[in-house]
Amino acid sequence: MRRDNYDDFLERLLEQGQYSDVTFLVHGEVFRVHRCVLCARCPYFSEMFQCKWKEKPIVSLKHPLINPAAFKAVLQYLYTGRMDIDVESIADCRRVARQCHLLELIEELEAKWKQACEFVSNKPGTCVKVISVEASNGVQLQDNLAVLADCAYPSQLRVGFGELPFDYADSFPSFPDCCFEVENYRFLCHKAFFCSRSEYFRALLEDHFCEAGELTWPVSISVIPLRNITLDVFRSLLYYIYSNSAKLTSEQAYSLLPFADMYLLPGLKRLCGKALGQVLREHSVLSVWQTARLYSLNRLEDQCSEYMAHILDRLVELEEFAEAVQEDAKAVEARQETDSIPLVDDIRYHVTSNVQTFSALEEAHLKLVALDALLARLGIEC
Repeated sequence: MRRDNYDDFLERLLEQGQYSDVTFLVHGEVFRVHRCVLCARCPYFSEMFQCKWKEKPIVSLKHPLINPAAFKAVLQYLYTGRMDIDVESIADCRRVARQCHLLELIEELEAKWKQACEFVSNKPGTCVKVISVEASNGVQLQDNLAVLADCAYPSQLRVGFGELPFDYADSFPSFPDCCFEVENYRFLCHKAFFCSRSEYFRALLEDHFCEAGELTWPVSISVIPLRNITLDVFRSLLYYIYSNSAKLTSEQAYSLLPFADMYLLPGLKRLCGKALGQVLREHSVLSVWQTARLYSLNRLEDQCSEYMAHILDRLVELEEFAEAVQEDAKAVEARQETDSIPLVDDIRYHVTSNVQTFSALEEAHLKLVALDALLARLGIEC
């Protein structure tokens, strides 16, 4: 899921209210929200859900100064890091933001309002009806939601994680509603994230016949065992699902990729592909290319074929490359004798692209001659 798709996911989470666990009633308007998101994003909500609103499925806000449009805009900001508000509601929005102790949002609203006023004063006859505000620090949203992954991690495994501030996780109210068991450790998670981001987990958690145990403390929820996945792999998957990011080595990417594919997480597959693409080497490019082809990572596959084009004079001497060409030829359905081979075509394209000098043209010609000689030795025409 790309960054914009991650934003779309968060917007849908608010707009559709799927898997919500609390409802706000504001002068007749209904807002179905998720306590985990609001607590991770705003200390005010975290405090209120532990005291005044504790265990309340419906919270009614009746104060006459609370404008439903302003409340909705603040929710949008907490979920997505941005908001759109009518200029007529800016004062109401500042009031709600002040009540929620959102000092950064108040500053951003005031700055945007000042810009709008200056724009109108410099262009007589114009008017501004809607103001859009976006958090100055876009990473903060992801960092805040990564807190939920911190809290999901079993306390026994938090020791030794270095810079991650896990000391608060035991007391932070994350309000989990599902639990996964990996290598006998239990991770307290949220359906809003797992089901909304992965059709695999949606089917798993909504299937009443799946193999599941029962957790009675600290909350009463089902425990879903995940087989054949290591703690390290699940940890990377966990942080991706909550924060849309994952820092991966090439070894971790290799381990994670099959699960990203099985769990239907295309964005995580792309992150794995990016990690593998950054460490392409002559001794590994063929295996990476095969991995890219296996998991339909088109960008990584193209990176590999471009890298092969650069080292083609040495590559044609390797038996592994000859085998890859033969396998790719066999994979072409109903291939005729002179049909093209995708790997060969891609390499030829990169060999001849961006040739601008005579010496580069001569080098490209020699590479193509060497490739043709290999194909002739293999008895392949294309």
